[in-house]
Amino acid sequence: MTQRVRPLISTIVPVYNAGLYLASALESVLNQGYRPIEIIVVDDGSVDGSAETARAYGGRIRYHRQPNRGAGAARNAGIDLATGAYFAFLDADDLWTEDKLERQMDALDADGPADMVFGHVQHFVSLDVTDAVRRRLKCPPGPMPGRVPATMLVRRDAFHRVGYFSSRIGEAVEWMLRALDLGLTSIMLPDVVLRRRLHAGNSARLSRGVAREYAAVLKQTLDRRRGGGSARLQGA
Repeated sequence: MTQRVRPLISTIVPVYNAGLYLASALESVLNQGYRPIEIIVVDDGSVDGSAETARAYGGRIRYHRQPNRGAGAARNAGIDLATGAYFAFLDADDLWTEDKLERQMDALDADGPADMVFGHVQHFVSLDVTDAVRRRLKCPPGPMPGRVPATMLVRRDAFHRVGYFSSRIGEAVEWMLRALDLGLTSIMLPDVVLRRRLHAGNSARLSRGVAREYAAVLKQTLDRRRGGGSARLQGA
């Protein structure tokens, strides 16, 4: 019996000074049951041990370094290097569950028209944080739906219909809203596919300045929609 050839999934891992967590993130990709995959690490100008950690994996990953331009630009650089028919993303401080890609590819196979598939997120507080930081972090107690790059598996052609990520804070929200405006269809799996690490470095995302950036993205999207209706993502 001829074995079915499965499509290549390109996994893009942007990293900026996350050397403490990068190896765990990469292992969670390498431990996926799905094959074939390619792993592209985009080092966004790190000055810690991120480069050494990535290079230690040798030929199991592709390593690319660029000046610091932000997560959106790093993901875009990975997109330019990717050769797969599907794109997946993982932040360097987070972890995939071991069957993430398998479950998501099965879901897309079962629902041919869908452009992308998401899943649930389980947050956890990193063991290395101090008690002071732990008290400041707000860790949701249970799984929650996640429409973020790290939970997404998207068809290559669907991604390019939306276009690249923007180069500012809020780039993930802005990309998702553009996808919604274009009518891309999606599936939300009930399964946890991402374990999101909370630590001192990402607690700053809750700052007032970041909130202003998100508000600006939403305003831009609403302005763009004036005069017409908008499509809805399925599976919300």
